Amino acid sequence: MVSLTPSSSYSLAIDIELPNRCGKLAQVLEAIAKVGGSLGEIELTERTLKITRRVITVDAGSQQQADEIVAALEAIEEIKIIEITDRTFELHKGGKISVVGRIPLTCQSDLAMAYTPGVGRICRAIADNPESVYKYTIKSNTVAIVSDGSAVLGLGNLGPEAALPVMEGKAMLFKNFADVDAFPICLAGQDTETIVETIKQIAPVFGGINLEDIAAPRCFEIEEKLKAQLDIPVFHDDQQGTAIVTLAALINALKVVGKTIEQIKIVINGAGAAGIAVARLLRAYGAQTIWICDSRGILSVQRDDLGSQKLEFAVSTSGDLAKAMEGADVFIGLSAPNVVSPEMLKAMNIDPIVFAMANPIPEIQPELTQDIVAVMATGRSDYPNQINNVLAFPGVFRGALDCRAKTITTGMCLAASAAIAKLVESVDKENIVPSVFDPLVSKAVSAAVIKAARQEGIATL
Repeated sequence: MVSLTPSSSYSLAIDIELPNRCGKLAQVLEAIAKVGGSLGEIELTERTLKITRRVITVDAGSQQQADEIVAALEAIEEIKIIEITDRTFELHKGGKISVVGRIPLTCQSDLAMAYTPGVGRICRAIADNPESVYKYTIKSNTVAIVSDGSAVLGLGNLGPEAALPVMEGKAMLFKNFADVDAFPICLAGQDTETIVETIKQIAPVFGGINLEDIAAPRCFEIEEKLKAQLDIPVFHDDQQGTAIVTLAALINALKVVGKTIEQIKIVINGAGAAGIAVARLLRAYGAQTIWICDSRGILSVQRDDLGSQKLEFAVSTSGDLAKAMEGADVFIGLSAPNVVSPEMLKAMNIDPIVFAMANPIPEIQPELTQDIVAVMATGRSDYPNQINNVLAFPGVFRGALDCRAKTITTGMCLAASAAIAKLVESVDKENIVPSVFDPLVSKAVSAAVIKAARQEGIATL
């Protein structure tokens, strides 16, 4: 397996003391380089006639490589490691978000208006006119990020406590990219009816519900029931968010190879929430031939173990992933690391497009695809063409909240995909999606969602 490119997800701050003489720092840097560490900042914190003390930032590609970097430094004579800080863990200490009041309370009159007795007048106004809750409370700009911890990232069923860091991060992204206030809610139970009822009970506080990291097939049922029973938008980011950014990337990738959505064969590996949702949105956009594989191979009508969602995409052919990829134009991986080989890519059609989106380790390392594929994309930030849901969900909710949409439709998702794709002015094999830090992304997606919602009669403002 090719080593992963070092990234800040495995980043160390190493506080070291070394003799103050020429060549000793160079020895340290050489040791880090030999085991593949990527150097960052070097801060001199102390210098005397005898010693220097520095804090060196080093990125690694895995925990194993991080351990190798530390071992390499420990092996150098006269080097003393004072402290090693895992920068990712340090960043998460105390949580990543907080609740801050918008209005300062500096005197008695402020308190009398913000709280009792003045707040009673607002309560009465909302009771008389329930719609005014959007005007006088946080509901108009607040989203609940709800998870049961049953499918956390690619790590599996870790439970609600372990899911909380992801939901906190999601709340940060909502605020930073679309100025939407979001709050993480991680539920202790994983029963479908209990989850639905719990979300219904807390819904009066929120203008929208973002479902996250809930395992398939329960996630489909939970979303469907909530959409039928709530009058606020419900969005499952693992489904719709992934589908929106995948379609946006594919729109531009097809421009690179000069193919159309109607003529290509698409293979999706992974038949969970993301895989099924991507297939549905691609089909809505015009895709005619979509084959999906799960751990047992192609979703085939000859199999007797397919649920309703998988059966929706069953084809007459049976076989494994390698069989499915023969003659395919597009591979979309939403599955597991290292399940695709260069030989499988060579069996695809001319100018293949490969989206290997398993994280943190993709279905195939990009280094192994050079000179084989026409367009390569992953879910990682350290390779070109990062397909990241943050391109979609902040703008989708910004638009849905601003037009007070009652739901989020397929048409709104298609509009969001088109808006994201359109932002890439000079499309090429390493530039099929905009940067997640492009401030125009959220605005463009929001505007497209609002326009689609109004055209479909979904918007109430």
